[in-house]
Amino acid sequence: MFADSEKIIIKSGKGGDGHVSFRREKYVPNGGPDGGDGGHGGDIIFQVDEGLNTLTDFRHRRKYAAENGQEGGKRNCHGKNGQDLIVKVPAGTIIRDAETDKVIADMSGDNTRQVILKGGRGGLGNQHYATATMQAPKYAQPGQPGIELEVRLELKVIADVGLVGFPNVGKSTLLSRVTNAQPKIANYHFTTLNPNLGVVDLGEGQGFVMADIPGLIEGASEGVGLGHAFLKHIERTRVIIHVVDAASTEGRDPIADIYAINRELAAYNPELLEKPQVIAANKIDAIYDRAESPVQKLKEEFEPQGISVFPISAVSGENLKELLYHVNGLLATVDRTPIVFEQEYFPEASMFRNEPYTVEYSAEEDVYLVEGSRIEKMLGYTNIDSEKGFLFFQKFLREQGILEELEKAGIEEGDTVRMYGLEFDYYK
Repeated sequence: MFADSEKIIIKSGKGGDGHVSFRREKYVPNGGPDGGDGGHGGDIIFQVDEGLNTLTDFRHRRKYAAENGQEGGKRNCHGKNGQDLIVKVPAGTIIRDAETDKVIADMSGDNTRQVILKGGRGGLGNQHYATATMQAPKYAQPGQPGIELEVRLELKVIADVGLVGFPNVGKSTLLSRVTNAQPKIANYHFTTLNPNLGVVDLGEGQGFVMADIPGLIEGASEGVGLGHAFLKHIERTRVIIHVVDAASTEGRDPIADIYAINRELAAYNPELLEKPQVIAANKIDAIYDRAESPVQKLKEEFEPQGISVFPISAVSGENLKELLYHVNGLLATVDRTPIVFEQEYFPEASMFRNEPYTVEYSAEEDVYLVEGSRIEKMLGYTNIDSEKGFLFFQKFLREQGILEELEKAGIEEGDTVRMYGLEFDYYK
């Protein structure tokens, strides 16, 4: 079966511990501290691999861990940083937190590489803790732990146009006829398992990606059959082509089929019905009684609703060019910016739960001080200078109740907040 959803466990590397040592050289019997810092733990990085189109590889391996940083050494030697682990996924893969189902990253569009879990920061060696009153510190900072998280990978096919319809109406035949796709075609009375993609080339640089979206049967939106697993693939498409058996070779009513599938789309996500739709009335080569044309009935029913009907034969190729150029024209009217799902969950947040922090005002310095292991960890894992890091920083302050505590302490706009060396002005 097509693998489009898998759960895995990912873990970033632990930071190496700082080292405790002292200079021991000839003529320097009581040398100062020279313990080196620990190396940073390796990151977990997800990267798009254009050669992949399923998540099958993740069925055979459940856990992915980056390398730990090495401990610091004598003579100020810095521990080696842990090696990052790159996890390759197909374009269109969404990474979700398995517990909350919130989006961590969407590997689509320009987002082809993203650090999902930062490795732990290396601990400081004892050389950093020497003071005038403690010249021989026997303490070094331990490295920060890595982050372990169970995530769900979900693959959503990226295509401009989605073919929908009941089994055996000719979607696979149509796709193979107009694109470079080679789907398995037979007289199946059950749904195809694999979403197939192909590129429609109209010449002169024009064309689009078309996908056969399988699994759409009545009850699909409730998880009947494979429908629920495949409905999500339509969310990325911009135009929907209903493929129906105009000849009713198996006794199906094409008008009833279109309404049934639209009900399933609406039940899954009402916004899907806002996408432009086209009807491909297939198998007209099998219509022998043209006196009472089923195509005309389709036109009378749906064209007043703004949905064009094209009588086609996927087998003979009749009217396919007209259908494709009409669809290409529709695509020119819609936004073709890649649909990318926004980040909802920041894995670093899982490290900071249930740890105390304090919010105090220092009248002497006229600054609000926020301290605690939760804050220190957050700053250790977050690059505030990056756009995503700053976004997480803001979200962290709000969700952890820190902004609320600052307001209770009497902070006003323009006042200064300090967190372990980081200072910023408070504004709502």
